[in-house]
Amino acid sequence: MVTESRHSYLRALFPRALLARVLLATALCAALPGCGTLYVAQAARGQWQVMHERRPIDAVVADPHTPATLRSRLEDVRAARDFAVTELHLPDNRSYRTYAEVKRPYVVWNVVATPEFSVEPRHWCFPVAGCVAYRGYFSEKKARAFAAGLALKGLDVTVGGVPAYSTLGKFADPVLSTMMSYGDAELVAIIFHELAHQLLYVKDDTEFNEAFATVVEDAGLERWLDSRGQADQMADYRRDDERDRAFIELFSDARSRLRKLYASGLPPMDMRRDKAAIFAQLTADTRELQHKEGADYYGTWLREGLNNAHLASVATYYQCVPGFERLLAGQGGDLQKFYAAARELGNLPKPQRHARLCEPRAVMQSDDLAQRDQDDRVAATHLEYQHTG
Repeated sequence: MVTESRHSYLRALFPRALLARVLLATALCAALPGCGTLYVAQAARGQWQVMHERRPIDAVVADPHTPATLRSRLEDVRAARDFAVTELHLPDNRSYRTYAEVKRPYVVWNVVATPEFSVEPRHWCFPVAGCVAYRGYFSEKKARAFAAGLALKGLDVTVGGVPAYSTLGKFADPVLSTMMSYGDAELVAIIFHELAHQLLYVKDDTEFNEAFATVVEDAGLERWLDSRGQADQMADYRRDDERDRAFIELFSDARSRLRKLYASGLPPMDMRRDKAAIFAQLTADTRELQHKEGADYYGTWLREGLNNAHLASVATYYQCVPGFERLLAGQGGDLQKFYAAARELGNLPKPQRHARLCEPRAVMQSDDLAQRDQDDRVAATHLEYQHTG
């Protein structure tokens, strides 16, 4: 049976925590020339509509007209939200304590774009909110129109629906009806992910932010399921994630080959030929892996035709994840220490934190840092023993 993993496909497809970082800049942006006031206006209107539909989860659960399935899932959400505070030390606020029915399959559609000969995403910058590697619309029609305009300019583009996003705690984000398309474990995971964005967000560093939230999501879900005696579900979740990462490896390898090609200085015609060959091979390799795994992962991308923008959106999520996983392990799995260490990295200049987290050589650097910390603790203990002795 061919299946498509909703959590892994959507997570790799597009980052979810976008819109309100742009919305926070609405007032300033409207006063600046060339800032895209029409774009900001649609974002503000869409955000207001979502907020208008909110109802307290307690009220929805108590409502006799609420379908039993929805009631049961919201009861789990309510329990997971409390768990996020008490056990994961995530923000205790009004976010994800309300429910909103938005009456469409996705709440936002995101656009990612790259130059023809680059795997680096285009960034859009806004006052206050900083720069992000994608642009979100509450209307699919508007998103696709914007993407079509970029394509006419020669950019590689992709558009994807997003079931949830975070306002970084600036608004009381609701649980959305679009999030109900997730399985039980994935629904809880996405709430942990979005709350992690509220805990730590580094301006102008999408890769850092998304990888941090992804690692918090995975660690939080494991602890949540273990607390409920459902560790077997985590094993299923991880098997699904491992399958997804096999696809990510294919994309990452192609991205590396394309980066070398684009830096080669070949004439544009030759570069287009070699680019097409790399994507043709990637498509064939992906279909082969789909057949092997019996899963239609990234099937939508293959049907629309792979391009640079797809690879850029994958990198946004996964490039720095291994570094954060090592950082958490180096803190003995202690989330509060992990958060503190992540904040310290967030204070570094972007090239330095990426060198420690996101580059292949970061493995050795992280190990060296962990060993250095251990050596320092041993030395401190030895000095204290000598002093008290």
